Parts: sequence; C-alpha cells; structure tokens
Amino acid sequence: MFIAGDYDVIVVGAGHAGVEAGLAAARIGCRTLLTTLNMDNIAMMPCNPSVGGPAKGHLVRELDALGGEMGVNADKTCIQFRMLNTSKGPAVQALRAQADKKTYQFSMKETCENQDNLDIKQLLVEKILVENEKIAGVQIETGEIYTCQCIVLASGTYLRGRVIIGEKTYEGGPIGQRAAVALSQSLQKIGVKLMRFKTGTPARVDKRTLDFSKMQIQPGDSEVHNFSFLSNEHTREQVPCWLTYTNEKTHKILRDNIDRAPMANGIIEGVGPRYCPSIETKIIRFPDKDKHQLFIEPEGLHTNEMYVQGMSTSMPVDIQFEFLKTIPGMENVKIMRPGYAIEYDCLDPLQLKPSLEHKYIEGFFSAGQANGTSGYEEAAAQGLIAGINAAMKIRGRESLILKRSEAYIGVLIDDLVTKGTQEPYRMMTSRAEYRLLLRQDNADMRLTEKGRQVGLVNDERYSRYLAKKDKINEIKILMQGKKINPSREINDLLRKNDMEEIRASINLYDMLKRKNIGYKELEEVFNLPHINDEVIKQIETDAVYEGYISKQEEQVSRMEKLENKKIPPDIDYMKIANLREEAVEKLNKIKPLSLGQAGRISGVSPADISILLIYLEQYSRRND
Repeated sequence: MFIAGDYDVIVVGAGHAGVEAGLAAARIGCRTLLTTLNMDNIAMMPCNPSVGGPAKGHLVRELDALGGEMGVNADKTCIQFRMLNTSKGPAVQALRAQADKKTYQFSMKETCENQDNLDIKQLLVEKILVENEKIAGVQIETGEIYTCQCIVLASGTYLRGRVIIGEKTYEGGPIGQRAAVALSQSLQKIGVKLMRFKTGTPARVDKRTLDFSKMQIQPGDSEVHNFSFLSNEHTREQVPCWLTYTNEKTHKILRDNIDRAPMANGIIEGVGPRYCPSIETKIIRFPDKDKHQLFIEPEGLHTNEMYVQGMSTSMPVDIQFEFLKTIPGMENVKIMRPGYAIEYDCLDPLQLKPSLEHKYIEGFFSAGQANGTSGYEEAAAQGLIAGINAAMKIRGRESLILKRSEAYIGVLIDDLVTKGTQEPYRMMTSRAEYRLLLRQDNADMRLTEKGRQVGLVNDERYSRYLAKKDKINEIKILMQGKKINPSREINDLLRKNDMEEIRASINLYDMLKRKNIGYKELEEVFNLPHINDEVIKQIETDAVYEGYISKQEEQVSRMEKLENKKIPPDIDYMKIANLREEAVEKLNKIKPLSLGQAGRISGVSPADISILLIYLEQYSRRND
C-alpha cells in the first residue's frame, strides 16, 4: 500500500462546489487536496454558461460576502450583465450574467493553482476509506492512497453517470468526460444512501448559421453591475443575447416523435428537474401553450457556439435537427453539440447535518449536485460551507451554520437536511420566508462578520465592509436628525424640485418613503453628502420598506425562541409518550438540532411539537 500524500482535507471533484470547498479549507489554513478527473475542466460550465438569476444571484452575493470566489471570478470573466425583476420589489431583484465559458474556468483554475495550502491533482477516486466510522482517506484507480481527516464529496453528475441521446446511452459525465462508477459502489459500502437523478442540456448551435434579424435582441444593462463587493469594474465589454420562440410546427414534430423520447420509452430512470424541464416535457405538460420562449446565448467571445436556453432535450439527433429548423432565425441551423440527458447518483441529503457532515461517518462532508441540487450557484454555496466546516472540524471549532433568517444559503441547506428532496433542488425566492431581510444588496451587511470569524474575509474586504456600514449608519442618523417644517419657503422649494408639499414636520429619512423621491433628489435640494450608489441603494430600501422589515424582524424574533430550544443528540423519541408514529420515525431519522428545525420536518405536526416541548422542559429539569 503506497501512501502518496497526507492532507487535512481532500475534496473529491473540482466543479463549482469543489473549488469553493478547496479554496475555503486552504485559505483557513488546512493542507488541502483538490482532485479532478481532468485538469482542463476545473469549474467547467457543462450547461448554461451563466451565473446568477432569481435567488441564485442572492447565493452568489452571499458566498462572496463570506469570502468565496464565484462572484469575484464572474466579475472578471462575464460578458453580459442584467439586473432582473427591476419592476418588482428589492427582495426579488437579482443580478444575472452570461459568462465566457472557457475564460471563467481557466481563471478559476489559475486561482486554485496559485492558492497556498492547496494541491490540485488529476485523479479518479474509487474508494472512500473509513476506519471506526471516521474518514481515513481515499484510494484512486491506480492504487495509491491519500490519507486525510476530512473529505468533501463534490462529485457533481459524475457518480455512475450515464449519457442519453435518443435510444443511445453510454457511461460518462458531462461533455464527453469519464464517469466515476466505482466510487458509487464504495459510498454504498460505507453506508451512504444514494438516489438517482437526471438533468439535461440543449444543443449548441453554430452562430454563423443563425439569422438574428428574425429574433429580438437582448442587450446587457448600460449600468455596470458586479457580483462581488470587492469588484471595481466600471466598464465591461458586453455582447447581446437573442430571444425567439417555438411554434406549432416545433410542437407537432415533438408530439409526433414522442415515442422516441427517452423520458417516454423508459430509457430514463432518474428523476429530472421540475423547474427546468426538457422541451419534450414542456410539450406534454403544457399542451395548450402555442409557443415557448428560447434565449440564444453566446458561450464566449472566442467561439461560435450558441446555447439554446429553454430547449433542453434528449431526443434523437435527427429529431433535434428537425425541430430546431422550425424556430425563427434557425431555419439553416447547424448543430455543433447535440442536446443530451445525463443520469447520475447523488446522496439523500437527509443523511447530513446542517454543517453538511454525514451523521454517521465522521469527517465526511458532501456538497453540490452530490446532495441532489441543481445549478452552479447552489453547488458553490454548499461547497463553501462544507469547506469551511471541514476546516472548523480539524481546528476543533464550532461549525458555521447559517439560519434561514440570515441567508439564502441557510434556507438552501436547511431545506435539504430537514425536508430532503425528491427531485433536483433549485433555489427560488419563494422558498425564503424572510426574503425582504435577505436581499442581494445587503448580503455583505449580513454575512461579512461571519466570514471574518471563520478566517475567510481578508483585511481589504473587512475594511470595505466597515467603511460601508459606518457610512450607512452615518447618513441614516444625519437624515433622521434633519427635520423640515411645512413653511411657505420649504414648500416652494419642494414644488420647484417636483416634490409634493408637506403638511407636517418630517425628517429627510422619512422623505425617502414618498413616491418618486430618492437620495439624489434630496442630496441636491438639502445639501446632503455625496455618497456612492451602493450605500444609496441600501439606505433607500431600508427607508421605503422600514415597516415591512420591522414585521419580518419580529417574525424572526418569535421563531428564534424555537430555534434556541436545542434538542440533545441522545434523545430517544421512542420513549416520548403520545408522539405519533410518523413523527417518531421522522425525528429519529433526521435528528433535528432544535425545536425550530423539528417543526419544519414533513410529517411532524404542531401537536407533536407541543408534546416535544413539554418533554424537553421535563428533560431539562431532570438533568439540571
């Protein structure tokens, strides 16, 4: 037995979860090994080369505030930025960017290669080594062993991956990569429960064969946006995307050939994503819709490949050709890569603690699509938390567990480990009950201190955060203390500047709650200090939604009482009288950390929580 190396943390897989986990553990000071099937595919984007979007943009902002890398890398390498949902409230506004696919992955590869404490190796891990229910290391396909104290599994869609195009299937990962077959078997042998999921991707088509005059241009925003709170990008080359639609001809071809669809003829076994269905699924699920929108998006500045968003498919290639040619602007289309589906193994996340460590295998963490999620952003967020907590475990420190009231990342992980998932999980704003508190603009205010505490927020980031925080507080105090009275002079001044008259005394902060009045208007009229747009956005949002924010903070305060009622890990729910059988089963399986978490378990009723609360009070008295 050849021991090829000894590490604190080994990360299996170098996709979006893996790179965040590896960088986090290394930056905190752990000797870390990041393994990948292919050195050229680190942080690869096998599906849409984009970052952000509704709820997903919130995740990117949050992991950036904690000291993660995705936001920084996106700002350096993306080629179009758009702020979505600008006509709606700030809780659901989100940044989305189109990435240069290759530049993104090569930039992230460079970052990883130059990170202290981080080694990167092209290896195929075949076995997870466990001794006395503790992680001991990994064995790779050529027989070498690497020892460690903690592992972060970030295997993406590679675990026993099977690619499906029409009637053709073969073992493999995304875009022609190898699959990790033996690793699935190893996980099952050490007691890990696996599920079988499916995802898919559309065809990539040749830009030169498209007629954009028949499509609607979708340009980026003229205002420059950034994901990272550290970025200083003020100008950026942007390229357009294009909008077109399917039609009845497209739908007829799909309906006429539905018997050849792997989802219909039994070839596909895994469960696919509900919120990103294939085009053939859309035709069946929405028979009354006469068209579906498609976005034609560039894969980069130096390629002719275009991504047909909205048309994920696993139909045979001849059918793909046939229905693509019915799309306006794609009559002469040439396919560069066909669409395909991929099935893969993933963990049942109910086996995990909120720290993302396995409940019964000490030192075994899991993150990303390996936990049953979909999306680069969900993966990166979990990878960051898993990497942090692996490092915290090695250093003998408390795990970082974000609450639902603190971050979308907290909602994501709590949903997974408390409720589980029966399909690829996607983050959405509707999943967050406190979303007005969890806006993308205040992610740094919510989470930078936590990133600092675990050792990921450097001095530069921290000083910027403190400066912004101090400026927000300074301007709020200034505006709240500056009152104006309803005099003729003041009302003349307001009318002159297209503002409504006032009939009672009001401070300038409350003036922001009035329609069509922002900080810049007040700055000009009342000689307020000039401040940057980021601080203005924060102040205006806090002022306008002050009442709603206060209500949500009250809700959080009430819920905190349940979250603070901790449940001892050795509780035997079988011994609690009057608990329903289903509740006993679920509570024993999930082992919630608090009464709040117990209340979110499907199958545990309010009556069960009341019984559990009484039992915990008695338990506490007995053990005082």
